[in-house]
Amino acid sequence: MEQVILYGAPHSLYTGKTRSYLRKQGIAYVERAADPRFRAEIVPAIGRAIIPVVALPDGTIVQDTADILDHFERAGVRVSAYPAGPRQRILAHIAELYAVVVLTRHAMHYRWSYAGEQERFLIYAFAGGSGDTDAVMARMRSYLPMLGVTPATIAAIEESYLSLLDLLEAHFAAHPYLLGGQPSIGDYGLFGPLFAHLGRDPAPADIMKRRAPKVFRWVERMNAPDPDLPEYGDYTPAFLPGDEIPGTLTPLFRHMADELFPELTDKVAMMCRYVAEVDPQEGAPVTDKPHRRVIGSVETAFRGVGFDSGVQPYIFYLWQRITDAFDALAAPEAKEARDWLERVGLAPLLDARRPIRVERRNHIEVWGRRL
Repeated sequence: MEQVILYGAPHSLYTGKTRSYLRKQGIAYVERAADPRFRAEIVPAIGRAIIPVVALPDGTIVQDTADILDHFERAGVRVSAYPAGPRQRILAHIAELYAVVVLTRHAMHYRWSYAGEQERFLIYAFAGGSGDTDAVMARMRSYLPMLGVTPATIAAIEESYLSLLDLLEAHFAAHPYLLGGQPSIGDYGLFGPLFAHLGRDPAPADIMKRRAPKVFRWVERMNAPDPDLPEYGDYTPAFLPGDEIPGTLTPLFRHMADELFPELTDKVAMMCRYVAEVDPQEGAPVTDKPHRRVIGSVETAFRGVGFDSGVQPYIFYLWQRITDAFDALAAPEAKEARDWLERVGLAPLLDARRPIRVERRNHIEVWGRRL
């Protein structure tokens, strides 16, 4: 039987997320690097050289982890990553957004700001790809300022990482995954940076092992093909019943709220200005070239430290997954979800005025309808 082909790399954040999902679902796959077929067939089909990409036996190509997971969810899987509980589902989406907006910064900082301490490891990792290793590594380092990794923000980033580890450590002391005994899209989202960079590169992985061994154990668990719950006794391998939100998640999501804002507030204001000035047409690509993901930059702050950040329409695509899930709720469920989000400071995710939708078609982000 033909297998799914996962084009990716061991050190790739989003490949790690996709690989974990395929393993958990028992989906037979083979992982390949950017081989001649990738360059000759996949890149022309999707319009850019990017990983991960999944090639299905019927010839279908799926790019972007959100789209890949959704493709298999629609096809039917043994353990859905989407909780049925409305509050649990919204929190899973929020964790997915936080992983991209905030943890990408942490991941890139610990990989490249500590490059000298883990040089041999990184050279080995990047030598397995295509292109000149030094050039590829230099290009990755060049993204740091756009992501908000600057001399001014480094202390705040490291303080944030240690706090996050402590909060996750407390949660995983009682629960194997974010929302119970099986991984949600929130787990898969957090896993990308917490594995490929922060749990695998020598410098940050050492911090995780020493400070938060239960978090490192969760990283191992997310890589396992089964629930992998031996230390939790008879813990049921399912989402917590009754849409339960463990008390250990309250400080964790308050931490996320503190770090998502004011950055998202500043970026949505920039998006409003951009849409008013450019007047993008529905269905048009968000940038003039597929490999460009940023439409501009904005002055913002992380934990009180100012920096200039690139604005990626993709984060609005993830953000609207939260609001779409909320808008689909019946009134009593919506009130319960809003009340919980208000307690931890995340209600602005529901109320911020976004000017336009961002969709994904033909492997790229495109403008949707005005809001």
